[in-house]
Amino acid sequence: MYQINEEAEKKEILLRYRRLLRAWKSDRKEEDHPLVRKAFEFAVDAHKGVRRKSGEPYIYHPLEVARICAAEIGLGKTAIICALLHDVVEDTDYTLEDIENEFGQKVAQIIDGLTKIASINLNKENASIQAENFKKMLLTLSADVRVILIKLADRTHNMRTLESMPRNKQLKIASETLFLYAPLAHRLGLYLIKSELEDLSLKYTEPEIYETITRKLQETEQDRKRFILKFIYPIKKDLALQSFDYEIKARTKSVFSIWKKMKNKGVPFEEVFDLFAIRIVINTDQKWEKADCWKVYSLVTDHYSPKQDRLRDWIST
Repeated sequence: MYQINEEAEKKEILLRYRRLLRAWKSDRKEEDHPLVRKAFEFAVDAHKGVRRKSGEPYIYHPLEVARICAAEIGLGKTAIICALLHDVVEDTDYTLEDIENEFGQKVAQIIDGLTKIASINLNKENASIQAENFKKMLLTLSADVRVILIKLADRTHNMRTLESMPRNKQLKIASETLFLYAPLAHRLGLYLIKSELEDLSLKYTEPEIYETITRKLQETEQDRKRFILKFIYPIKKDLALQSFDYEIKARTKSVFSIWKKMKNKGVPFEEVFDLFAIRIVINTDQKWEKADCWKVYSLVTDHYSPKQDRLRDWIST
């Protein structure tokens, strides 16, 4: 259970603000710091005395949403300010006019878009139709895509802290996230956020399945690492001999994608064979891209036979 300690919380608020500033890379200029600081102090004052379901100060939430915008989506000053202020109009006595007077028209417009999204309720009836309408509305709501990006950051933090909510709320929010926000993140190219939203949704909608797959991934982690090292060793040797400037990346598939394969194929975890992916990225002149990609493909197939029914040609298309 969360223990309230106001002095420690004040220090934590400043610590989180400094973490946000460190994450802010895009369009950062020294002369913009006072305006971001002003938004931070405005949000701290607006949410003063308010706590989340977990018992933590509410201001932790907008600070984390702003940090996600900066660190994980790569947004800049205006988005950070809007993320800090995103719940002010909805949850406090401040108005859009107040926001515009303090931070300008653009910030007020984005906050207005975020407030409108927050006011939408999805009924259980015709949920799939409403979901599609909701996605269309989000994508056409504003000429400024930052409205949607900040909302995705907001939902990501809410999903990361969902354990403090009652079970019925967890199910509602997780289900909504799975069929609304994860596809939106995918459509906008935020693939890491999309995967995390799917995994966290599964954690609450199918907790036993999530725990089982997570545990089995942990149990087989060392075997996978050894296999990957063994697999890429001859490829690395050949790439070096051909003087390629390259990087090899390996990742384990998400819990949600593994569960989908298990469900679609009707197989247990042990019979899902593509648990991880390996990507070879080469740095080459654009005019030689296709030719060099085919060379790398040839090097790989010198050692490993392609599975023809699973092969997809992303080089020619």
